[in-house]
Amino acid sequence: MSITSEKELPQSVTAWLDPEMDSVKGTETPKDPSKGYIALLGWSVNAIKAAQKFDRRYIVIAPDWAADFCTANNIPFIAWDFLRLNDRSLEIAKRLQAEGVDVAIPLFEETVEWSGAINSVLLNSPRMFGQSILFRDKSLMKRRAQLGGIRVGIFEEAHDKEDIVRFMKRVNQTLLKLDGDPDDPIHVKAFDKAGCLGHRMIRKVEEIDYIPAEDYPLLMESHLDGWEFAVEAWIHDGKIKFLNISEYVTLGYSVFVPATDQLESWRNAITKQIELLVKTFDIQFGLIHPEYFVTADGEMYFGEVAYRPPGFKAFELIEKAYGFSAYQASMLVFDPKSTEEEVDAFFPREVVDAKCYAGCFGVYPRRRVVSKLEMPSATVDHPYFESHELVAPTEETVPDRSAFGTHWGLIFFTGDDPIKMRDLLKAQEDLDFYV
Repeated sequence: MSITSEKELPQSVTAWLDPEMDSVKGTETPKDPSKGYIALLGWSVNAIKAAQKFDRRYIVIAPDWAADFCTANNIPFIAWDFLRLNDRSLEIAKRLQAEGVDVAIPLFEETVEWSGAINSVLLNSPRMFGQSILFRDKSLMKRRAQLGGIRVGIFEEAHDKEDIVRFMKRVNQTLLKLDGDPDDPIHVKAFDKAGCLGHRMIRKVEEIDYIPAEDYPLLMESHLDGWEFAVEAWIHDGKIKFLNISEYVTLGYSVFVPATDQLESWRNAITKQIELLVKTFDIQFGLIHPEYFVTADGEMYFGEVAYRPPGFKAFELIEKAYGFSAYQASMLVFDPKSTEEEVDAFFPREVVDAKCYAGCFGVYPRRRVVSKLEMPSATVDHPYFESHELVAPTEETVPDRSAFGTHWGLIFFTGDDPIKMRDLLKAQEDLDFYV
């Protein structure tokens, strides 16, 4: 790859220059032509930095607004609009095929279907596109899980308000609720959005009125009381090569890795569930991010599974805890030219090889009107505090949270005690960061 001189670039482009990029410093890891050539679908600077330190050739496929950054920093790049799969979908697959790319790796939920469409061409496996739909459509995903003998809660699709009202009444009738008893809550989720986007817990029928018409159709689920957790599992040749258990302290607020001994005591049972998931969804390679519940009676329920990196900077937390790059791990298991010996040598041992516990907390303003960012001393003075990415508010009135909402930024912690980490993350919920 040729290095472009700054003098050859217009000032509007050089403004994007990152002097710490290996591609700029000339310290990028040499690429091995005998290994796979990978396409990164979506925009992630951390993924690009990991690719530059890895021995695989790579190319970034992202919207055209990334072009100047890539030009300034000598990053191989193709502009593409991921808004909607259409009759041009085959065009990018053929273009990458002509480029010599071996596999496409999705970095975000919106690029999962694209990766399936592209990889069905690159790997000559037409079923991969249909498989990618299962990872995007939560309703189809639940049905496929059921067919594989995986335990799920009650679920249905809703096309309008009346569907949700009927579902909520049926669920509570099934639970033998009497007149005057409080209703058991239900959950509604967008079919194809990531994480907590579009996710609402409905406790009263009246709350259904707050769901905007554009959110339909929705997936409705019964509520499961239990311990919710997430898994990051790297799969190669149909086998689990590394399995991390991420412990949620409060869903939508905080997570840390590795998990406490209490949750890790479920590792064997969790591994068996992931093996069943891999078999049911016919997953041969890649990174999966499923979520589960363990109920009080010890039953494990499947929530959903994603085929892309998790939110809440989980990859960065895993790297902090274990020392390996989770982005490079994904490139390795996606690459059809990776050997089993190479994959086995890459990963450390789960839990025992962790150097520390790493966690993060997503901040939501607790006040309706705010004027400034003020980091609490209880946070920044704690020995586990590492960094934050919060910024000053751009407006005083805090918008109403839609469903579970989107956090305003993350705070990162590292330490050597998982119980202290769990309690510290929980304590952040009572602090004001925007005042």
